[in-house]
Parts: sequence; structure tokens; C-alpha cells
Amino acid sequence: MGLRMSESLGIDSPFRGWAMPKSYSADLRARVIEAVEMGASRHEAADRFEVSVSSAVKWLQRWHESRSAAPKPRGGSVSPLEKCTARVLAVIAEHPDLTLMETVAELRRRRIRTSKSALSRFFGRHDITLKKKPASRGAGASGRGPCAPTLDPGARHA
Repeated sequence: MGLRMSESLGIDSPFRGWAMPKSYSADLRARVIEAVEMGASRHEAADRFEVSVSSAVKWLQRWHESRSAAPKPRGGSVSPLEKCTARVLAVIAEHPDLTLMETVAELRRRRIRTSKSALSRFFGRHDITLKKKPASRGAGASGRGPCAPTLDPGARHA
């Protein structure tokens, strides 16, 4: 009983985070297209050059539409937050003590649509870290001040 592709490469996949395979070379694409142009079927060309039939079909479609066999650009999506980088950075400068969720709420109040995960990725791209402020130098947590004596573990209590 095999796994479906969606199950085998899901969120918990051991392959998650690995780079995608590289595109086929322009030379190989050109040879497949040339073979088809010389009279071979797409199936024959795919078999001959050991590529999938669907790849050969797509390459030929692209060749007939645009006269290009070059691979399409990959990746490179841009976050919508990048369009308003100055505004986001201004909010962070105005309110440096806000938590991530408080920053999201403040940005939404200013009509900048975002989410916790998108803002977190934005911070990562811009090397922004959220750090807690150190505690003030007042009394300690017990309220006794810094000079409270410690108990001797061997002493008897009266």
C-alpha cells in the first residue's frame, strides 16, 4: 500500500526544505524540440531523450507560443508587506515594545493587512528581533530587596 504524493511530501515530509531539482538544460530542450520539428512524435522524442512526455509536450507548446524553450522563472515571490516597508518600520520605531501580535493589530489599525506569520517572515528578512526589555532595578521578586539573607539549609527553624 503506497502513499499518495500529497501524503508523502506533506508538511511533515523529511524532504521539506530541500531544494527543488534543477530545470532541464536549454540544450536538451532544444534537442527535443528539434527532433519533433524533424518529424518525430512528442512521445518518440521524450523516449529518445529520456524525459517525460508531459515535459516534451509543454516545451513544444511554449516553443510554438513564444519561440522560447527556456525554463520559466522559479520562486521569487514578494511579500505584500515589502510595498509598505517604510510604514511597517515606522510603526516598529514608534512602538518598539509591542509583541508580534500587538504589532499585527497596530498595522491592521493603520490599514496594513498582515498576519503573524507574514510579519514574522518580514522581521526575519529585515533582521528585526523582538527582545524583552530587562526588568527594572527595583525590589526583587520577593519584595525584600537585594540584601535579604538566605537561609542556611542546615539551620533549625524556631
